[in-house]
Amino acid sequence: MQVQHTAIPEVLILEPQVFADARGFFFESFNQRRWQEQTSLATKFVQENHSRSVRNVLRGLHYQIQQPQGKLVRVIVGEVFDVAVDLRRSSPSFGKWVGIHLSAENKKQFWVPEGFGHGFVVLSEVAEFLYLTTDYYAPEHERSIIWNDPNLAIDWPITGKPLLSAKDQAAPSFNEAELYP
Repeated sequence: MQVQHTAIPEVLILEPQVFADARGFFFESFNQRRWQEQTSLATKFVQENHSRSVRNVLRGLHYQIQQPQGKLVRVIVGEVFDVAVDLRRSSPSFGKWVGIHLSAENKKQFWVPEGFGHGFVVLSEVAEFLYLTTDYYAPEHERSIIWNDPNLAIDWPITGKPLLSAKDQAAPSFNEAELYP
């Protein structure tokens, strides 16, 4: 597994070692020992989620204000553009974002630490998205920020209007959102 730091050092891109031949491929998608050795993070994952979405579905920007979740995300079908936004007021990268193309083809993974908002948009006809989380889903603590907030200026690679849930359509702006200290 290769680990790359992004413009926000806590946000990581992971590339597994893939063994491929005419029969197909194999790779280790997660190994706790290797994770700790290569990231220096003693992360414990407690939940795995799987979502399926069609082209132009945009999910996010989501986070939990209490019981924050770190997320190790990857795509197993299709392609998405995935985004992490630093929502920690005390951070030097507060309000900054990092984005990456994740696909079944490139097999990359994206580490979104606790204290970050997370979202993605589907670029293929359909995408299936898997993610491990460091804490359990707690709907009473779930928060969101509007996807197109001008203060964040996320450069989403989409044309036309994204398909949003009612919750995401009604999300507050970055300036109005409840954020981390």
